[in-house]
Amino acid sequence: MTATIHRIDPRSGPSLDPMVALVAMDMNLVNAVILDRMQSQIPLIPELAGHLIASGGKRMRPMLTLASAALLGYTGTRHHRLAAAVEFIHTATLLHDDVVDGSDLRRGRRTANNIWGNPATVLVGDFLFSRAFELMVDDGSHKVLKILSHASAVIAEGEVNQLTATRRIDLGEERYLDIIGAKTAALFAAACRVSAVVAERPDSEEAALDAYGRNLGIAFQLVDDAIDYVSDAGTMGKDAGDDFREGKVTLPVILAYARGTPEERAFWKDAIEGRRTTDADLAHAVALIQSSRGVDDTLARARHYGQRAIDSLGCFSNSKAKAAMVEAVEFAVARAY
Repeated sequence: MTATIHRIDPRSGPSLDPMVALVAMDMNLVNAVILDRMQSQIPLIPELAGHLIASGGKRMRPMLTLASAALLGYTGTRHHRLAAAVEFIHTATLLHDDVVDGSDLRRGRRTANNIWGNPATVLVGDFLFSRAFELMVDDGSHKVLKILSHASAVIAEGEVNQLTATRRIDLGEERYLDIIGAKTAALFAAACRVSAVVAERPDSEEAALDAYGRNLGIAFQLVDDAIDYVSDAGTMGKDAGDDFREGKVTLPVILAYARGTPEERAFWKDAIEGRRTTDADLAHAVALIQSSRGVDDTLARARHYGQRAIDSLGCFSNSKAKAAMVEAVEFAVARAY
């Protein structure tokens, strides 16, 4: 079989709608599992968890589990609970992230820690992790449990790696890619891979879906890190410049610092170490990133990883599911345009 060659065109206006339509019926069943499993006799738990789950996220990760199952022609029901487990892992990490970052906004709404405080937010995140593991155990597959539990451990490692790299202007591109590969791409990869396991497909297809998810996850995070310097709170769903003020060294900063004059590098050192955080400093940082092509080149890397994700699907026959998964990559990259 000759694989169809797809090329990413950031001007074509791709949409997530085909994937949403593809998995709509399955997603209703996943949502029912989520609603059931986040219940507790302790009222604060469903109240706080529901705040984030209902906050308008795209549910990209569980949709990838469902879309991958559709790609493989899987007709069972195991993927519904596993997609819910994936969403619980993601939601738990968001709750913990917002505490670590001290964030006030997520998706344009107040964060749980801003409303209920840090202790409650951390503990409800722990509750959701526990629910995710219950769902994995219920599935009964040791391999599924191994994939998702390993992804959970890798995500935590990535978050600790990022925490220890905060305010380190000497952070290199290799370590940055290690961080986003762990904290973002690992769950994308696992979300896709488990569908091949429940569908009992060969290792080659399992590896292809893992590669698709991993490369999509890296592209997704690269775009997020780029648009933090070119967007606003209304577009981003968080305060513009959050990464800058929190001292997070992302690829646009790494490139601008590496290409800067001694004076510009001194500015970046002061800014990342927390001594230059005013609105004027942020505006100067944005100008430096633009003049050094930091955003442009970060988005070019995102397109590269996006193309790798699309190429990973080459072993699968053309179908509505495959087309939706290709367009999901194009959408993820095109969010910055």
